[in-house]
Amino acid sequence: MEKHSKIYVAGHRGMVGSAIYRKLQKEGYTNLVVKTSEQLDLRNQQVVADFFANEKPEYVFLAAAKVGGIVANNTYRADFLYENLAIQNNVIHSAYVNEVKKLMFLGSSCIYPKLAPQPLKEDYLLTGLLEETNEPYAIAKIAGIKMCDAYRAQYGCDFISVMPTNLYGYNDNYHPQNSHVLPALIRKFDEAKKNGSKEVVIWGSGTPMREFLFADDLANACYFLMQTYSEPNLINIGTGEDLTIKDLALLIKKVVGFEGELTFDASKPDGTPRKLMDVSKLHALGWRHQIELEEGLKLAYQDYLSKI
Repeated sequence: MEKHSKIYVAGHRGMVGSAIYRKLQKEGYTNLVVKTSEQLDLRNQQVVADFFANEKPEYVFLAAAKVGGIVANNTYRADFLYENLAIQNNVIHSAYVNEVKKLMFLGSSCIYPKLAPQPLKEDYLLTGLLEETNEPYAIAKIAGIKMCDAYRAQYGCDFISVMPTNLYGYNDNYHPQNSHVLPALIRKFDEAKKNGSKEVVIWGSGTPMREFLFADDLANACYFLMQTYSEPNLINIGTGEDLTIKDLALLIKKVVGFEGELTFDASKPDGTPRKLMDVSKLHALGWRHQIELEEGLKLAYQDYLSKI
């Protein structure tokens, strides 16, 4: 990518898209195209086709998606499937029609089978049943990977797919019902601290293992891969390290400064028992994460305090 190349970042107001946008700005790219969802509804095929025909972007980071935690995924199953398929179909096809030089599609670690061996290798895709609670979202993302591969095979498009692990960071979603586990815990501990609560109740048993990557590290990886990687299938982006939800809660408790007790509500769902990415493919290319979890949590908590 040249510094003056026209680059479209889809989903630039989300946590991932905004991190990619900041990274490109920092690296000196001057011709960045962004549109809010009000300005450009990516679910609308004609609107997307017109946008690509008029703007003719050379590079596309497809970070736009309908996202949420267990509750949101399980509640809005039709919306998660339909809207994500529509966004991907419209952007990927228009990128082909308008001869985009390279497109990066961002998926999610939930594409892997619920009971796949750990850590999750790229070739475990479609080898077993998905986690039921977020199956519609996962199916949409798997379709996106296969679509990039199909356009590469049939038309020679340089479309690549990257699968980030669980993310957190600036511009995260702290909604009480629709957020992911890490931002939800930051909010819970902060509110408990401010209210002088004696305890914080955490969903599930606390035993599931999770891996977390700071979104700015993901943006660095995406920038690196956009310039060095061109293959079918997908590549994992993560840290290769995980911890229990209980240990995560203890770490967030420490960062927030909450003095009370932790209680686990085992009647609530745990989700997948473990989701650790195998990042040996990425490490072999020469990229590793830089921001460790405790440091990242401090940055995320300051961002939360500045916004909420």
